[in-house]
Amino acid sequence: MNGLNKGLGKVEVAVKWDPSPAGEPPTDLDLVAATYAANDPQGDPAYLVYFDSRSPDGTISLSRDSKDGKGFGWDEVMSLELDRLSDGYARVLVGVVIQQRAGERTFLRVANPALRVREGYDVLAEDDFGQVPQSTAATVAEFVRDDSGAWTFRQGVQGFEDDPADFARVMGRTRRS
Repeated sequence: MNGLNKGLGKVEVAVKWDPSPAGEPPTDLDLVAATYAANDPQGDPAYLVYFDSRSPDGTISLSRDSKDGKGFGWDEVMSLELDRLSDGYARVLVGVVIQQRAGERTFLRVANPALRVREGYDVLAEDDFGQVPQSTAATVAEFVRDDSGAWTFRQGVQGFEDDPADFARVMGRTRRS
């Protein structure tokens, strides 16, 4: 790696939302990260990180998981130690999925959803999913290793209408510009 181009180190992706109104089923949003091999950055994920899991090397983990949005502050928090990730990986994509146990729910029907991506105290992106109201899932952050080996951030929210299991499989196939 070029010593003058540090790139990103440890990044945090967080989502929050308000609980469902009384009498409605709970709303459950989940963060999911997909890591792609350097020799196939647009192919199938090498591995996924989501609730109750972490990356094999411990560089990507979910430190907070809510099933109903009743937490204080950020309900779901994922840490990505990009600077420790093996050179064998060139791309990490992070998404948010709305669990569909109680029937189809889109971002339009989630009370006050919010997203924050930051490195240390520097906020890299914030969003409210307002551009994808009819989606049941969305990619929210893309991290790509450049030619020098440094990690860069590509901002943007892209909506999907897939089942959570299908979303994890296809989330990396559509590349954002």
